[in-house]
Amino acid sequence: MSPDVCRHAPFLLRLWILAATFTLLPLATGCGGTSHDQLSVDTATPPFAVGQILSAATGQPVRFEPWLDELAAADVIYLGEEHHNRSHVEAAVRMLQALMARGHQPVLALEMFAWDSQPSLDRYVADRQLSTEEFLNESRWEHNWGGPFADYSPLVTFAREQRITMLALNPPRTLVRQVATDGLAKALQDPAMARWGMQRESFVDDPAYRERIVGPLHRCHGGMPDDGYERMYEASLFRDEGMAKTIAGALTGAPAGRPVVSYTGGGHIQYRVPVPNRVQRRLASAKQISVYLAAYEPRFADEIRDALRDGIADYVWLTPLGAHGPPRRCK
Repeated sequence: MSPDVCRHAPFLLRLWILAATFTLLPLATGCGGTSHDQLSVDTATPPFAVGQILSAATGQPVRFEPWLDELAAADVIYLGEEHHNRSHVEAAVRMLQALMARGHQPVLALEMFAWDSQPSLDRYVADRQLSTEEFLNESRWEHNWGGPFADYSPLVTFAREQRITMLALNPPRTLVRQVATDGLAKALQDPAMARWGMQRESFVDDPAYRERIVGPLHRCHGGMPDDGYERMYEASLFRDEGMAKTIAGALTGAPAGRPVVSYTGGGHIQYRVPVPNRVQRRLASAKQISVYLAAYEPRFADEIRDALRDGIADYVWLTPLGAHGPPRRCK
């Protein structure tokens, strides 16, 4: 590693983590507001409103109940959130409730937990005597994710109360840090990678994915050495392949009626290139639907139209702004 990268390694990791929370396009999302059943779908250019679910195929709003019929037939439903937006958590809960009302037993896959948290997630669902404080300590919440657990507790609590299986999506943070510091090739030589089955994985480097990750980093965080950006890119690649590995593993041999609802930052599902395409590569027959949760402000209406036209996801769900206001945006 070059001296510059060694010197900047801690900063690179922090910058990579920050980049993972960005809305890489001027969008974010949640639920509430307008009743889905009252939406008009016959106007050529309907006005946007909080609560609408917009189809990228038509640009038109869809009604919630018929839309759920389509989602219920999917193997994976990707919800791309703005981190710490409560309305996005509420949207995920509503999605789970609707699937269960149709007789499905969804599996909830969460970016906020790393693989070494899986035993704690399993125990939290099974053991009603386990306190939340004990669970957070055992799952290494502060180490692997951090921030207020209250931001996500309604979703985790709902899953626990309904005994929904929860999957930890992320590779352990120590492994991600190692990739961000040493680069992927060197990091994969560590025996810990073999423990988690990552040494045998294929890390597909496609141009569209690279542009989605490296382009915004250069535009929004200029001044770093090129090999530093490359390590940040490799850390993102490592995480997304790890998430895809987890989702594909959950689908393999799963009975019908157990769709995986994946809840991650929106950047992990945009244009399908981060995680969905990697799952599809592993399981070509998997039926996947992506839903981009976007916190809506009228001044961003043109950007929503552009994102729909470009296929940021199969659907865009317009939600209220989070408590922290508009998300940080990086074009």
